[in-house]
Amino acid sequence: MRGLILSIKMIRRLVIVLIPALAVMLFIPAFSAAAGSDEIVCIQCHSKLQGKYGEPVTLWQGSIHQENGIACNSCHGGDPRDAANAMSPARGFLGVPKEKDIPAFCGRCHVGVLKDYLSSLHGKAAGTGGPTCVTCHGNHKVVKASLDLINEKNCSRCHDFKQAEIIKMAMASTESRILIIDAGINGLKQKGIDTDRLEKGLFSVRNSFHSLFHTVDITRVEMETTRIQAELQKLDDLLKIMDDQQRQRKLIGAFAVAGALLSALLAYLLRKTYGRF
Repeated sequence: MRGLILSIKMIRRLVIVLIPALAVMLFIPAFSAAAGSDEIVCIQCHSKLQGKYGEPVTLWQGSIHQENGIACNSCHGGDPRDAANAMSPARGFLGVPKEKDIPAFCGRCHVGVLKDYLSSLHGKAAGTGGPTCVTCHGNHKVVKASLDLINEKNCSRCHDFKQAEIIKMAMASTESRILIIDAGINGLKQKGIDTDRLEKGLFSVRNSFHSLFHTVDITRVEMETTRIQAELQKLDDLLKIMDDQQRQRKLIGAFAVAGALLSALLAYLLRKTYGRF
């Protein structure tokens, strides 16, 4: 009987040890497969090639697309998991677009930007030597859209920088104010204050502002930035009101605490004084 009990105890110990080990053995291959799944066959192949065939991978690494998980197949199509069919038209492979097709190629994701671009002087000159998306943003080393892209080096490749500089200056002060208000909203939000109204208002204004990025019309930019600045002033006023209300609540709370402490102190002194009689 004693031997049977010992055997049962040994079996239990083995089960306790083997189950976690078995789980690890089953988990590791699954984890390895998941980890390796991030590197698609396009990158695996082209990263080993030299010259222009390997360059796209080098340029893509560190780009805004790579940071956001946009890989080769996201733009060029094809099957990113099957090397034999990676460039098969049947699997949706599109290849490299012709210059005139670049705006529509990028516009599949950037729908609003495409609309703004096509209505601009740049867009109207597309196909006749005018700039496309890759002219300013790059093809594989895609850089984040910002006012920094409007600079003399980029713009003077096609025309004088003077007009672009006026547009940039008009937009720079607006962008700076948007960032300041955004920081103010986040500050209130961290204090637990409902900022939904402010956030929705800033989101709308920011979208209007971003629609100007592809406008190369000085008059329109100046008119729109004036309108946007007025909307930002309303948000700024509301932000200050909410901030003042928060300070007043804190001040009232501080007085309430001080009053409670003073009352407690007076009660203690009265008890101590009259307790002697």
